[in-house]
Amino acid sequence: MAVVLENVLGKANPLGDIAQKVYDGVRLTREDAIRLYKSDDIMAIGALGEYARKRAAGPGREKYVYYIHNMHLNPTNMCVQTCRFCSYANPTGKNPSYTWSIDQVLDAARRNVELGIHEIHMVGGLNPACNLDYYEEVLKALKAEFPHIHMKAMTAVEIEYLADLEGISYEETLKRLMAAGLGSMPGGGAEIFDDGVRERMAVNKTTAAVWLEIHGVAHNLGLKTNATMLTGISETEENKVDHMLQLREQQDKTGGFQCFIPLKCYYDGTNIQEEVTEPTAIDLLKDVAISRLVLDNFPHIKAYWIQLGETLAQVALSFGADDLDGTIAEEKITHAAGATTPLQLAKERMEELIYTAGYLPVERDTVYNIKRVAEAKTLTIPPLEQRVAALC
Repeated sequence: MAVVLENVLGKANPLGDIAQKVYDGVRLTREDAIRLYKSDDIMAIGALGEYARKRAAGPGREKYVYYIHNMHLNPTNMCVQTCRFCSYANPTGKNPSYTWSIDQVLDAARRNVELGIHEIHMVGGLNPACNLDYYEEVLKALKAEFPHIHMKAMTAVEIEYLADLEGISYEETLKRLMAAGLGSMPGGGAEIFDDGVRERMAVNKTTAAVWLEIHGVAHNLGLKTNATMLTGISETEENKVDHMLQLREQQDKTGGFQCFIPLKCYYDGTNIQEEVTEPTAIDLLKDVAISRLVLDNFPHIKAYWIQLGETLAQVALSFGADDLDGTIAEEKITHAAGATTPLQLAKERMEELIYTAGYLPVERDTVYNIKRVAEAKTLTIPPLEQRVAALC
């Protein structure tokens, strides 16, 4: 048993009973998760998240932190929906609008395939000009030229939109896209499942029930998918816990989620700043740690460096995250909303971030097959308490 966990166990610590559940492998309740969010003992919460991460990793992999060499590809930013927190989509001229031809999509991919990527993460707006035929052509063209590249593409929101345009089922929509080259699905579009938050933020797209249904259909077809949660959009801690619990329930049913990615909202180009509270670094670390504890049936938790920033993402690796995402060439969505993180990171920099956080870099493919385990290094890492304090 880890010494850090021993410090939380016992009646003397207000979180001791929860720590005992974590140690015994007992599933946390809604009330447990809310108590963790209400607690100010961030180091205890982090210790629990780290313990759960090591146990989920399995023997010999306790120090593994994964990353992938990938790019983002966004064929269009035109969208018929106008979520209030979105600065990327362009129904009203916030950003220059575009819709790429097949040749433009291939040109964007070529720039990065030449750098050795092995995943394309493709999402876009809900654009009537980009129907199911369009995406089938895009996928087929990409797979024809780059058959070795894994296509992680199409959020549940896009699947619902395309299915409605065609008047066909979600299953048939997914089958057609899979036949064209779809390999897995990202987790975008979940936002916060709570209806009140969605109403305030004008999230009129895919409901929680439909989002979960589509991912369940994908799982039953053999597709691996991810899941997200967006914070800083007027949600409460209870809303976040309920979001995670719905994901946990769906995973119990269909088992195809690979990774959970806590996200934060950026506000440039929106009009919601006065209505919301921006998450602090501590809030974001709690999201990572508590999701690792609540989502006991999810293999991986991601510290998405493009949103967290490099330093906070490194600290999140000691709070339950075991993945930094990827090199992420061509990222547009978060940067359109004001993110100041680099547009991409070299593989060497990804590995440096992992090493200097005290972990072992592991390059993976999209479905977490290991491509390479880096050599171990012994480095002097500043105490975690010192690194957390520097963020506050």
